[in-house]
Amino acid sequence: MKFGHFPTRWKTATIIPILKPGKDPTDPVSYRPISLLPSISKIGEHILLSRLNDHLDVNNILMPEQFGFRKNLSTTHQLLRVTEFIQEGLNNKQKTGAVFLDIQKAFDRVWQDGLIYKLLNYNTPLFLVKIFHSYLSNRKFAVSVNKELSRTKTIKAGVALGSKIGPLLFALYINDMPKQFNTIISIFADDTAILARNKNHNYIQIALNRHLKTLEDWFAKWKIQINAGKTEAVMFTNSRKSPSPH
Repeated sequence: MKFGHFPTRWKTATIIPILKPGKDPTDPVSYRPISLLPSISKIGEHILLSRLNDHLDVNNILMPEQFGFRKNLSTTHQLLRVTEFIQEGLNNKQKTGAVFLDIQKAFDRVWQDGLIYKLLNYNTPLFLVKIFHSYLSNRKFAVSVNKELSRTKTIKAGVALGSKIGPLLFALYINDMPKQFNTIISIFADDTAILARNKNHNYIQIALNRHLKTLEDWFAKWKIQINAGKTEAVMFTNSRKSPSPH
């Protein structure tokens, strides 16, 4: 790796499809892919992960709203932050509108050229960028079913499912997600929520819609797709009857 090359033989994953509980075994969507990478690859990734983390920490690069894949931060911490924001609003007789976004196949569809651009934009040392380019390029996978292995196929997008470093690369890829002055954003890995609070329902609606429009443009630019069917809008209020924030 000191020559900026991640060995080709370390970049082939074996995919084992696992049937989700209660799902139709004849439907391919019913299976969860488990990606297995060579053990030696994990060692190389551990070195890269350490180097990248050092760069991100020293330069304070990761957005504070991202609580995934970070030391001393967890889902519980992010949930507490959101809960306190909502409760503070309720204490001041304010409603809080929230939109919970679901990024479709988040890790699998990362635009690799866009990720390399962002690594450069964050002044990542060039030797690391070169290795990451090699790491992401020409990855392959084969599917194992009943001990039979399929032919290998080339992966053209994503951050290497099942890898140690993939989650952090994804966090870096969405690190410049736009913010707004009258909303807050909450991110844990690929789970994203935007929240706005006010006594006036229309103010909340306008604030959220404005932020959603900005995000829509940003998602399109970076080839990120949102799963509309799993996106939820919720209004938190002391009133038993309250309209949604749409």
